Formats: sequence, C-alpha cells, structure tokens
Amino acid sequence: MAKEKRIPKHKAVYILPNMLTIASLFCGFLGMTWAVEGKFELCAVSILVSCLFDGLDGKVARLTGTSSEFGVQLDSLADLVAFGVTPAFMAYEWQLHNFGRLGLLASFLMIACGALRLARFNVQAGTTSKAHFIGLPIPAAGCTLATLILFAPFMPTALANAVLPVGTLILVYIVSFLMVSSVRYNSFKEAGVFKAHPFSSMVTVIALFVMVASQPKFLGFIIFACYIISGPIYTIFFLSRRSSKLLLRKSSKDLS
Repeated sequence: MAKEKRIPKHKAVYILPNMLTIASLFCGFLGMTWAVEGKFELCAVSILVSCLFDGLDGKVARLTGTSSEFGVQLDSLADLVAFGVTPAFMAYEWQLHNFGRLGLLASFLMIACGALRLARFNVQAGTTSKAHFIGLPIPAAGCTLATLILFAPFMPTALANAVLPVGTLILVYIVSFLMVSSVRYNSFKEAGVFKAHPFSSMVTVIALFVMVASQPKFLGFIIFACYIISGPIYTIFFLSRRSSKLLLRKSSKDLS
C-alpha cells in the first residue's frame, strides 16, 4: 500500500497569512456592497474588521517565518481596496455626493493618494526606520472615516446636519494629503519603551482597552483623530528641535 505523501509543514503554513490577507480583501468588498445599500455602519465595521485581518497577516507571517515578496505585494493590493477604495466609496455615498464634482474628486484623491502611499512604502521598506511611518498609513486613514460614521450618532442632530458634510469633505482631503506627506507617524513596532517600562506600559494598555471596550463607537474616532494629529505635532515640534540641536552641535564643533 502506497504511503500518503505529506505536505511539508512550511508549505502548508505559507497559505495562512495569505488567507488572512484575502479575508481582509473580502471584508473590503463586502463593505462596498453595504455602502451601495446604504448600510454605512455595517460598511464601517467591515473596514475595521479588515484592519484586524491586516494586522494579523503580518504577525502570522513573521511568527511562522513565511514572509515573502508575494505576500507583501498581495497585502498592498488588499490594503488599497479595504482602506482606500472602500472608505472613499463609503464617504461619497454617505456625505460627499452632496458636493457634486468636488466630492467625487475628494473620493478619487483618497484612492490615488492611498496607492501612492503604498507604492512609496514598498519601495522604501528596506531603507527607512521601522520606528516611524513616513506619511499617514492607509489603514489609519480608512479606519478614521469608518469610526467617524460610528461616532456620528453621538452628535446632536442639528450639529450633525450642519457639520458632518463639510467635516467629512475636509477630513478626506486631510487624510489624503497626509498619506503622501513626509510627516512621521509612530509605527509601534519597536518594543524599547515597553521593555524599559513593562509594568506601566501594561497598565496603560489595559486601561486603554477597558476605555475602548466600554464605548467603542464613541472613543474609536477620538483615538484615530489623536493619532492623525500626533504626526504633525511630532514632526514639527520634536524633529525640528532635534535637527536644530544637531545643527548647533555641528556648528560648535566646526568653530572649535
């Protein structure tokens, strides 16, 4: 009796991260179908679920040692759909269609800037520091719009009717330009701070989790908005001061 040929373990495990990426892509597609039907909250949730799968596929690939160039390119294509096309289409169907061509341009601009952001990230992946992203990550841009839809019911009706259309338009333009900017955003990939202060870091993470779990729809947008603001603040105040100090040190050495 012939023995059944077993597939090597590494080849079987190789499929898992790519399947998680495909799941993220499917959630993005599902979100578009819900946006067409006017189910904007479901569309927003699908974008957030895509973000969960997007975070898992990279972690699984690194843990199993199955990272590949194919997986990187597939992940970028899935990200463009889930966090570029779907949020832009959702925003247009939700609010931006009221502005006609201006709203249509804003939606397309988000998709175009998202594609440019991903292309630049893939090219610079091996040459830039892993501590910071250059430009707003496209998942953060898409999730900001998704959490805005979940946050909208907490606003007074009169205020929402007056502010949301223009606010959504401005927000789409802001995240679009931030994605292709040189603003630095923390990637949270380096564990130096957590290793230096393990207990306080653990307490902070637990407190943050409890807060978000208590009011996820309310706090989600606030957290992503704070992350968007953190990039310009870090770039303008901290990096500019650091560069000015380095210039002063260099000039003092030259004089001496």
